[in-house]
Amino acid sequence: MTDRFMLNRRQLLKTSAAGAALGLASASFPISRAFAAAATVGFIYVGPKDDYGYNQAHAEGAASLKGIDGISVVEEENVPETVDVQKTMESMINLDGASLIFPTSFGYFDPHMLAMCAKFPDVQFRHCGGMWNKDKHPMNAGSYFGYIGMGQYLNGVVAGHTSKSKKLGFVAAKPIPQVLLNINSFLLGARSVDPTITCQVIFTGEWSLAVKEAEATNAMVDQGADVITCHVDSPKVVVETAAGRGAFVCGYHANQSPLAPEKYLTGAEWNWAKVYKMFVDDLIAGTPLPNFTRGGLADGFVKMSPLGPAVGEAARKQFDATLAEMMKGGFSVIKGPLKSNKGAVVATEGQAFAETAIELESMDYLVEGVVGSTA
Repeated sequence: MTDRFMLNRRQLLKTSAAGAALGLASASFPISRAFAAAATVGFIYVGPKDDYGYNQAHAEGAASLKGIDGISVVEEENVPETVDVQKTMESMINLDGASLIFPTSFGYFDPHMLAMCAKFPDVQFRHCGGMWNKDKHPMNAGSYFGYIGMGQYLNGVVAGHTSKSKKLGFVAAKPIPQVLLNINSFLLGARSVDPTITCQVIFTGEWSLAVKEAEATNAMVDQGADVITCHVDSPKVVVETAAGRGAFVCGYHANQSPLAPEKYLTGAEWNWAKVYKMFVDDLIAGTPLPNFTRGGLADGFVKMSPLGPAVGEAARKQFDATLAEMMKGGFSVIKGPLKSNKGAVVATEGQAFAETAIELESMDYLVEGVVGSTA
């Protein structure tokens, strides 16, 4: 589907009057239904599908469905977290006959996806994130996500072996629990190699701010950080800026090794193909779709980028051994004795939290050794 048509489909529903004039107000638009596949699945991205990051990871997952008999995939990229996404969802239902929609960005959920759930109770919506609650949200909605903090821990293991300055850098978007867990996991992985390693974090304030991401990366390299990672929508700017300054990089969301082949150590990647195929298998079989879906490395929801040429033998051995432990299940990144960077005890001696622990879903601290600041 061309960008031109995707733009036009949003324009078709720009106002309710226009929609009514075109006969689009009903969920049973007859012309599109006549040509619909057995099931049509819609994907909506907040940025470009080739961003080397969050959106690309989802698009790669969507692409894995395109060879499945009876499944038609429709996609739209660069859709803002505004009423525009409601228009996109409505047009996917009315024009394409979509019966399952994945609005992938965090801000799509409330109020936008919830409004469409109420308007189209026979359509299934699944959101990437942890926001669905059975006590207050409709049953044709749901959420899916992965435990990727363990991937950032493995990033940290390799970073800890590689760093000469013992200073790491982390470019982050917003201090929400998942981001804080990734920062903490990255440093704790590095500290399993050398407990004296520190990590500076700079929050840019938004998921995609290329100028601030470049400024943050340069600032950390200027202050001695020699391995950089991030949690922003597209790591492209961070990876290219860091590598251009001579620092090593660990990736996030997708594989960024083509951007810096000599400096890329490894990366924590989403494997959304596994998740989307699970949903589509249920859709084809007529099985009710789960409302709450979670998984980690052992479940195939998360994977690691191949180790790069700069990774030494000691790093490879610890990486492989740690990954093997994680694949057994029950691995704890947050374990005591552990304090926050403000001195509060967050885990006592012998206390450990698996990444599935409810306590980590409301994480509001950075661990000791993280130096935090805002851009």
